[in-house]
Amino acid sequence: MTKPEQKNSSSQTNQSSEKLLNMLEILSNQSEPVRLQDIARLCNLNSSTALRFVTALQKKNYVAQDIDTGRYYCTLKVCALAENISSSLSMRKVALPYMRNISRVFSESCNLTIDDNMQVLYVETIKGPSKMLISTQKIGHIAPLHCTGAGKLFLSEYPAVRLEHVFRVMGLKEYTGKTITEEDKLKQELALIRERGYALDNEECEDGVRCVAAPVRDHTGSIIAVLSVSGPAVRMSNELIFSNLEYLLHTTEQISLQMGWQNSSLI
Repeated sequence: MTKPEQKNSSSQTNQSSEKLLNMLEILSNQSEPVRLQDIARLCNLNSSTALRFVTALQKKNYVAQDIDTGRYYCTLKVCALAENISSSLSMRKVALPYMRNISRVFSESCNLTIDDNMQVLYVETIKGPSKMLISTQKIGHIAPLHCTGAGKLFLSEYPAVRLEHVFRVMGLKEYTGKTITEEDKLKQELALIRERGYALDNEECEDGVRCVAAPVRDHTGSIIAVLSVSGPAVRMSNELIFSNLEYLLHTTEQISLQMGWQNSSLI
């Protein structure tokens, strides 16, 4: 049975979240920067609570403060979120029929992922004939960059400075005995991925699970998403992967063309 104090704590957290979101909505409706006392009044909060919430929004760059007046206003980060969501929804719509075909060809699960704040985010999944998904491979779940096929593809395009930032902030945690945890070895792996145009996860994130991943590109040629096929290592053999790899790469090329990519070999 849940203890009373746990219920109270959960309720307080929910109320705080609602107040924070309410403040963001109110600020987004203002035509000009607003004083802290006016924010407090509009949100029906005392000044100290309003300042605490404003500070939290500032730290995440949703709100900024005018240097001259000290007043607060919403940044365009919310617009960036909306653009990301719109892009993801569009991409999911385009990718879904292709994903079903890939799942049938491999007889395994197919996943569509994006790079979200230095993590792999699953935005669509198709179950294989076994109707089973790996624990992390569900819509909305996240996974590490350095030990997943999709993640390593994203990392392969990171400039050196950003890659070092990932190493410093996220680290190279060991998830299995096969996880690459040395920076130099991972850099070698990323160079190989750039050369061959696809990535493998050889039981690096979960014991007994293998994956092959291919990139989806936009009009700039940048990787905006990854399609991956995952399954038990006993079924995801090299024979299965490499006999169907060309089909996977051709499929992601077709999706990329619909996302605005121009294949120079076709021009």
